[in-house]
Amino acid sequence: MTDLLQNHPFFRDKKIEFCTLLQDQGYCNENYLVVADGVKYIVRKLLRDDIERAFEWQVQHLAFEKGITAEPLVFDSEKGLMIFAFLEGEHKRQLDKSELKLLARTLQKLHSIKIDAKPIILDVDTGTIDRYQKEYVLCHNDLNPQNIFFAVGWAFLPTLFTLALVGKNTHPTLIDFEYAGVNDRYFDVACVCVEFRFDEKMQKVFLEAYFESEYNMDKLEAYKGVYKAVCDEWFTKNP
Repeated sequence: MTDLLQNHPFFRDKKIEFCTLLQDQGYCNENYLVVADGVKYIVRKLLRDDIERAFEWQVQHLAFEKGITAEPLVFDSEKGLMIFAFLEGEHKRQLDKSELKLLARTLQKLHSIKIDAKPIILDVDTGTIDRYQKEYVLCHNDLNPQNIFFAVGWAFLPTLFTLALVGKNTHPTLIDFEYAGVNDRYFDVACVCVEFRFDEKMQKVFLEAYFESEYNMDKLEAYKGVYKAVCDEWFTKNP
């Protein structure tokens, strides 16, 4: 991998000092931490050709403009590479109330992005959700803890290539947009509730922070069931 990167135009004039494969970072890509001329990068080697990578890259840029993901630097479709700015931080499997509210705000920002795309078709029985009015937004569609990153020390400004130091604060950022697409907002909300195994109290905190008004618990429970079915189907096809 180091030889491939050293010959890439982005790294050609940089000295690569470190390159290591990150473990447990998804099924659709290989992710590498690369240090070149003292600067850290995340390099993603794309493994699957059945994903609309150009759309993924578009979403990455739009999400960066909203301040909720890492800066996208290079998309090389020919070599199957994406390069991103590196963020210091950590993944978390348990969240406190403050982190729940911050994650809800991050999800609001994602769902506020306007994009020209048709709603995705879920490859499972959707009978339980067909009775509810659709609330289509741009969704991540894979909000497991590995795709939510609590970045440390930086806050994004709403302009490209600009960062502002904010001390030791953390804020949730989203990564891995390969399954992003237009979907009902409840799918992402249900995904977070299921993946973090919220109890009733924590779920209430998250829902109130996200919706800021009334929400439909029956619809949420229906989407939880659909999300679990999507996961079961995915792991059946990708053991």
